[in-house]
Amino acid sequence: MIHVPTLLFIGAAAVCISIAQIARWHLRWVRKLPSLKRITGGPGPTPSSPPSIRCSIVIAARDEEARIEQTVRRLLAQEGIEPEVIVVDDRSSDSTARILGTLAREDSRLHIIRVDNLPDGWLGKCHACHVGASAAKNEWILFTDADCWLKPDLIARAVRLAEREQADHVTLTSGLASSSMTPGLRAAQVAFLLSISNWISGVNRDRPQAYIGIGAFNLVRAAAYRECGGYEALRLTVLDDVKLGLLLRRAGKRTRAFIGAEDVECHWGNNIASMIPIMEKNYFAFFEFRLSLALLVCGFMALLMVMVVLGAISGTPAGVAAALSPLALVWPAAILARRIGWPWTVALGVPFVMPVFTLALLNSTFVTLRQGGVRWRETFYALEALRAGGVK
Repeated sequence: MIHVPTLLFIGAAAVCISIAQIARWHLRWVRKLPSLKRITGGPGPTPSSPPSIRCSIVIAARDEEARIEQTVRRLLAQEGIEPEVIVVDDRSSDSTARILGTLAREDSRLHIIRVDNLPDGWLGKCHACHVGASAAKNEWILFTDADCWLKPDLIARAVRLAEREQADHVTLTSGLASSSMTPGLRAAQVAFLLSISNWISGVNRDRPQAYIGIGAFNLVRAAAYRECGGYEALRLTVLDDVKLGLLLRRAGKRTRAFIGAEDVECHWGNNIASMIPIMEKNYFAFFEFRLSLALLVCGFMALLMVMVVLGAISGTPAGVAAALSPLALVWPAAILARRIGWPWTVALGVPFVMPVFTLALLNSTFVTLRQGGVRWRETFYALEALRAGGVK
């Protein structure tokens, strides 16, 4: 029979090794994460030069009265491009339609398409993006969210970089809106960026199996979008932004991904707890709705947390080392926080918000299985249909 202190020692050692290895991986990836602003921050075309970049900007909007006016105005004011802004009003019941109508009368570059009925076999957002992209006339298409605000010259810089890198797809992570700048949400965003750092690093090194896409800023060459199948192929895919990157990779197209915290501002919620319901539809979908895989990840994270707590309680040197081992994540997180212009102290909160992501996955899995599917934009989609129709 194994002696309990021996078992605790083995467990503590395993925790230390596991977290140290995770931190080492993240440190390696974070050092390779580029910021689009730092790469393309030089001067663009002179104001007297006519815009040579023509970009169609597609937004799927549903009940977005809080931020849609500023979003559209900022897009129409993008510098160095000739924008065509296409907003697909996906069955909004608030003041979104009225606000858009007023804006369209002010500027003919804004086109509004109203969707009153969702066809069978489509997710609402995917259908809206498909409708918007089908109406796009320009060489580049940007898919962005209705609550995302972009820096004035961002699209022009992204297109110039794509041309330089011979890329067909440029995607950016988002920053926080001023209303979301709480310590917890800052730490959560850094933790999220850590979790996808390998994906960003992989596509930028043209790793054969690497792909990524981020809904806040998915810029794609129109010809590449249509060649890969676009939203027609993504009609029942919950993680449509990520899987657009997968379709492009399968079509042999090149992606470039960047930290966009200084260039893209999005509303993440009001506090750290609000992230759990926000991520409800996505997290189980990330694991392809596979219960065994989701439980394995949750079990591993729960075991690490239990061993950390037991180690702290035990008071033994090995136990204390296990309890302190999550602080190893602070180093790569601090590098990332400084890279997006935040104080390194934001990284101190990263080990403490990791359990929130585990709770979000548990909640997403439980809610999806309990209701037999996903409820998104007030429409219910059966789990069986999502498993059968989503891009894998």
